[in-house]
Amino acid sequence: MKITGNTILITGGATGIGFALAQALVESENEVIICGRREQKLLEAKNKLPQLQVKVCDVANEANRVELFDWATTHFKSLNILVNNAGIQRQVDFKKGVKGLSEESEIDINLAAPIHLSALFIPHLMAQAEAAIVNVSSGLGFIPIALMPIYCATKAGLHSFSLTLRRQLRDTPVKVYEIIPPTVDTDLDQGARARRGQQDRGIPPAEVALAALSAIENDEFEKPVGPAQRLWQGARSEPEKLFNMMNH
Repeated sequence: MKITGNTILITGGATGIGFALAQALVESENEVIICGRREQKLLEAKNKLPQLQVKVCDVANEANRVELFDWATTHFKSLNILVNNAGIQRQVDFKKGVKGLSEESEIDINLAAPIHLSALFIPHLMAQAEAAIVNVSSGLGFIPIALMPIYCATKAGLHSFSLTLRRQLRDTPVKVYEIIPPTVDTDLDQGARARRGQQDRGIPPAEVALAALSAIENDEFEKPVGPAQRLWQGARSEPEKLFNMMNH
């Protein structure tokens, strides 16, 4: 698929992987719209990259998702790529019962939102000459870490959804890509990483963005990035061994 001349909506696009993708796509001469729930972060992103179009949206909220769809398809009729990137990651200890659950729902943000947004946008995307949905999952969707059970489950669900959506849309103009990052140096779970004494902050977001553009350009529909390659392959060859190693 071509990586220039597109109109692209990125959820969670103000920081981290989302902003790195936005920057790479703008540099490749695309029109890029980003959304996020924090207006200040969106304004900071636009200050760094004035070409961006921005929209405040909490993708955890169903009404906000519908509003985003209506706004985007009204103002950007040539929109042809949806990037489902927004996500949160929490440590959850089920020995604490419901008290261990966060007020923010990983299920709503990480899984329900991409599914609902895809359903909203697919009829619009099917009317384009060339279109795509890009789902940002995780290596932890293939080999999970027990400290973050809900996050890992949502990313496993997003992988499964990507597979089935790709099959359903195989006879349409809409291609479905899955980008599978490892740990990335973003704000995602950084506080918990520090408390765990985790020294490795992960790969730069720009590395994920470049891998994503390469995957789209070369029609690599399932693209593990960097260290995630081992988890992606291990899920097929030695899942129990890798699971035990990661959860020792």
